[in-house]
Amino acid sequence: MQGRVTAVEYIRGAAMLGVVGIHTGAYSLSGTEVNVHLFALLEIVSRFSVPIFFFVSAFGLFRQYPPGTPLGYGAFYRRRALTVLVPYLAWSLLYMWFYSYTTGEAHIWEPPFIYEFLLFGLASYQLYFLVILVWFYALMPLWRAAVPALAARPLPWLGALLAAQVAFNYWSCNVLAAGAEDYYLNLALKHRLSYWVLHYVFVFLLGAVCAVRLDEFRAFAARSRREINVFFALALAVMLGRYYWLLGAGYELERAVNTLQQLSPEGVVYTLAACLFLFAVFDRPLPTAVSSSLALLSCHSYAVYLVHPLVMYFLEAELAAAGVAMTTPVVVGFYVATVALSLLLATGLERLPALGPLLTGVGPRRVKPGT
Repeated sequence: MQGRVTAVEYIRGAAMLGVVGIHTGAYSLSGTEVNVHLFALLEIVSRFSVPIFFFVSAFGLFRQYPPGTPLGYGAFYRRRALTVLVPYLAWSLLYMWFYSYTTGEAHIWEPPFIYEFLLFGLASYQLYFLVILVWFYALMPLWRAAVPALAARPLPWLGALLAAQVAFNYWSCNVLAAGAEDYYLNLALKHRLSYWVLHYVFVFLLGAVCAVRLDEFRAFAARSRREINVFFALALAVMLGRYYWLLGAGYELERAVNTLQQLSPEGVVYTLAACLFLFAVFDRPLPTAVSSSLALLSCHSYAVYLVHPLVMYFLEAELAAAGVAMTTPVVVGFYVATVALSLLLATGLERLPALGPLLTGVGPRRVKPGT
């Protein structure tokens, strides 16, 4: 296995914070007066968080299994089944049970609902990511065949792929609609955002190419920091400018965010800018407190990703029982408490002798200092 790249590990930790921010934004909508600027920070600035996980995943895969090196697919798929598929099924069943327990509804355990929940990650709002990741793993032979050609001429190929990604995502999100007469075809179209890897091919292959050409990528990031900073600032300005324009045009907050979600043209470009910006920021010496915090977040990001909706549910229930409204200070506290409690719960889950591997795909993790 190739050496660790701490910059990419730190990106994983930052992305986890962003995911919690996005979901905190959804809870903040329950307040009587939502702070639109805080909502922008939680829902717009953090919008790169989910797609950048695919960048990180592909980077790790192609650092561990670079093109031209042997890859035993049997062992590869067994390992991925244990780290992703088994935890996905375990958490899906756990969230389904929790839903039935708290609502008294049991219909989700009956066909065809149970198949929909398990096939499309519907048991909890964050689980669709794992469904798409499983499909990326399943298609590993395709990526192994494609990446060498992409890495040989990255700029023209990735440029063309970026344009194709923007066009495809626009078509899928704004033109294509479910409505087929066949039940199963209609179901597959209805839930396409939960499993179509084509929505994230660009960012995944970007991570793969950057891993294969790591030395050149590092040199580019180091010499082009100013240009990367400008690109990121412009991409973020477009996202925020469009957000405030939509609000001025009468859009409700939820509709504005759904318009600017990560698959929108602005969202795709913003994700690319965030990949370059965060790598350039993290691929250099950082203050000890920053590197240690990012290492901790990265180490437990997977378990936090899986468990944080439960933490949010109970926190919101406690606030509601106490009659505390989602004001701006409460939303900030809600976010901080979610991160802290999810980290605590994640580390505990990872240490469980039998359930730890089942729920998190790994045993206890040790935080490694940055190098």
